[in-house]
Amino acid sequence: MTVTTNKPSTEAAPVELVTFTIDGTEVSVPKGTLIIRAAEQAGIQIPRFCDHPLLAPAGACRQCLVEVAMPDREGNVRPMPKPQASCTMTVAPGMVVKTQHTSAVADKAQQGVMELLLMNHPLDCPVCDKGGECPLQNQAMSNGRPDTRFVDVKRTFPKPIALSTQILLDRERCVLCQRCTRFSEEIAGDAFIALQDRGAHQQIGRYDEDVLGFADGSTANGPVDRPIGEATTDTSGRPFSSYYSGNTVQICPVGALTGAGYRFRSRPFDLVSTESIAEHDSCGSAIRIDHRRGQVLRRLSGEDPVVNEEWITDKDRFAFTWQSAPDRITTPLVREDGELRPASWVEALEIAAAGLATARQNGGVGVLPGGRLTVEDAFAWSRFSRTALATNDVDQRARVHSAEEAAFLGHVVAGSGIGVTFGDLEQAPAVLLVGLEAEEEAGITFLRLRKGSMGGRAGGKAGTKVFSIAPYATRGLTRMAGTLLPAAPGTEAEWLHSLTTSLAGGLLPADAPTSDIDTSALAQPGAVILVGERLAGSPGAYAAAVGLAEATGARLAWIPRRAGERGGVEAGLLPDLLPGGRPVADAAARAQVAEAWGAEIPATPGRDTAGILDALTSGALGGALVGGVELADLPDPDAARAALDAAGFVVSLEVRFSEVTERADVVLPVAPPVERAGSYWNWEGRVRSFGAALDSSALPDHRVLHVLAQQLGVDLQAASPAEAHLSIAMTQRDAWDGDRLTVQDSGPAEPPAVGPGQAVLATWRLQLDAGRGQDGEQFLAGTAKQAVARMSAATADGFGVADGNRVAISTPRGTVEVPVAVTDRMVDGVVWLPLNSAGSRVHDTLGATAGDLVTVTATERTEGNAR
Repeated sequence: MTVTTNKPSTEAAPVELVTFTIDGTEVSVPKGTLIIRAAEQAGIQIPRFCDHPLLAPAGACRQCLVEVAMPDREGNVRPMPKPQASCTMTVAPGMVVKTQHTSAVADKAQQGVMELLLMNHPLDCPVCDKGGECPLQNQAMSNGRPDTRFVDVKRTFPKPIALSTQILLDRERCVLCQRCTRFSEEIAGDAFIALQDRGAHQQIGRYDEDVLGFADGSTANGPVDRPIGEATTDTSGRPFSSYYSGNTVQICPVGALTGAGYRFRSRPFDLVSTESIAEHDSCGSAIRIDHRRGQVLRRLSGEDPVVNEEWITDKDRFAFTWQSAPDRITTPLVREDGELRPASWVEALEIAAAGLATARQNGGVGVLPGGRLTVEDAFAWSRFSRTALATNDVDQRARVHSAEEAAFLGHVVAGSGIGVTFGDLEQAPAVLLVGLEAEEEAGITFLRLRKGSMGGRAGGKAGTKVFSIAPYATRGLTRMAGTLLPAAPGTEAEWLHSLTTSLAGGLLPADAPTSDIDTSALAQPGAVILVGERLAGSPGAYAAAVGLAEATGARLAWIPRRAGERGGVEAGLLPDLLPGGRPVADAAARAQVAEAWGAEIPATPGRDTAGILDALTSGALGGALVGGVELADLPDPDAARAALDAAGFVVSLEVRFSEVTERADVVLPVAPPVERAGSYWNWEGRVRSFGAALDSSALPDHRVLHVLAQQLGVDLQAASPAEAHLSIAMTQRDAWDGDRLTVQDSGPAEPPAVGPGQAVLATWRLQLDAGRGQDGEQFLAGTAKQAVARMSAATADGFGVADGNRVAISTPRGTVEVPVAVTDRMVDGVVWLPLNSAGSRVHDTLGATAGDLVTVTATERTEGNAR
């Protein structure tokens, strides 16, 4: 959102037009437009394979050949001696272009190229996954010869080649269009696939001596002394290491690249497609869901230029099987004699309503909705809590949280509308990341930041300078050519205060962070500060970020990890916040909401998640209403389990069985995203609506809560999506222009005293980890990064370990044992672990959070490093 109004001018510069003729029609287009784009604007189709609007021109396939004539110095229009690739040539004044529609030369050239492409291409269309939606098939019919002159044996290769557990390659289908290699280099920045060898032996693939036959170090074109296009590998040594590899499957025009999960599963014409929105992060990426006979078979990227363009992460693409997992709850359950048994909706709702009513009288009910909710559900949860349960003890944050964060969200985020956008990130002179690892926590945000850092990949502007306050320079930061502002966990506020002082022209104190880094770009108009949810564990950091934005004029945006958290903030799923940024403690704010809801709103701010769990443990609260909360995500999972065990009455709204349902007295099943319509509020503040892909009798949260509220004598006005939308509109009818929550600087945390054998813990979640949203996708799981303990060379040397040795990271609660990854540009005295990966479940095993002290013990040492 915008903290200040210092936004760069949006006035467009005058566009210089070029006039030329194509197929006898005079057309004017902006200078620098490619011929193939100009033809599209004129409604003229030119066949192509290598061309893609978001990739740099390559001229690799030659299918788009056209006849071009240019005026000479005397003004005579003379044809060029050979047809030209329209995907690499820009229009020029007076140019005359003839496509295959008006030129026999261009038509013959295109037919000749198609004949060459089909010469070795297999005739396996009936079994090819691309069959039915294949540009090669379509253009062979529209722009190819009616018969073939090729009588030799076609070239074949072993197939398929597993580039990763998820991506398979059929090399004989490849037409060397280079879309996949250009995507990897230009968009993702991952060298996971490349052209190899030259001439007739040229192939696409990762370098593998055994697969490509280079074991003796020679090729048909002579010896090679090094791998060509060697694949980048992650710390586990796996090739094709990218969170975006599935995009190469979608843009491959011939079916050479396929996804292991979808391969041979269906034909495109058997599928029903539904536009939708990805549920795995707060970016709100557009996707397309393809299903058959009530089963989702694949997900593709949707086309949305303002959000995700045409790309999505592999998690958004492949991680959808969790919605139909075997542990899906399909009928209400009630606890009887200590065991859950199936029940009818009528019985379950009556028992739930009676139990919640009793709990409301015995101290109240704590409400934990979780971060998975749609906008419609979030408002229903908020209204149900305040009206049916008469409580402000509601908090959606199933993670590390703080009162300072809640105040920041009420002050800066709630009710702000669309603030910083993806487009702003590309145009910003500088972007500062604080408590946010964009590639891991908001994948499409990373792609847009990288695009900006490369000057929009189209030239014409200086690249966005990316800075990150973090314990080490991640691979994502390196691929954005970013600058690390090194900070141990908990010290982010020090950097922010230092930047505020230096950029405002003040004198830095002697103990300020290093000042030899040029951060002046952050004071330029249009600069952006992106803060993540992890700052909640760093005292004073949110207040310092607000101070930096106010001092420099930079725009400030908050990027949570979960899809529903921004909508939850707007709906008031926080203990001291009502919908639209209205403070609970403000009488006028309560009056506005009470008028819209027709019920009195409790005046006392409620407890946060930690307070609710403590109150359940002590008996101060009589019960709990819990949504999609994974207890292992909480800072102290054991305390959360004990709290629900001690609760007098627990109602759970869930899609699948979980640790919460194991402890619930009533379990009410709710619909997963694929089986319901709704909308997410992405981190920009943009509402992203989607429809139900599958017909289902499963109920969304808002409808379940509506019927439950009726049992308690309250009309929630959320029986249907249309009614829920009307209720939201009434709640948000008048924007709140009164006082907002104030962000109080809680001051810097006292740095922990690090003793011998100890280090400060840094941690965050990886995009692909052990989260339940990825359950059931075995192929995707094979591409997840291995859990490692990252530390600097000096820190590793202090513990007597080297890269690859195993260490035990311990607290009094437990121990995580993983290999060491010695990392350049990392703060000394810090050890980083993935928060929730296989073999490294930090909250659950260690009971620790970022900034805590952990003990590091070598369980394996390299000879010479032993101490």
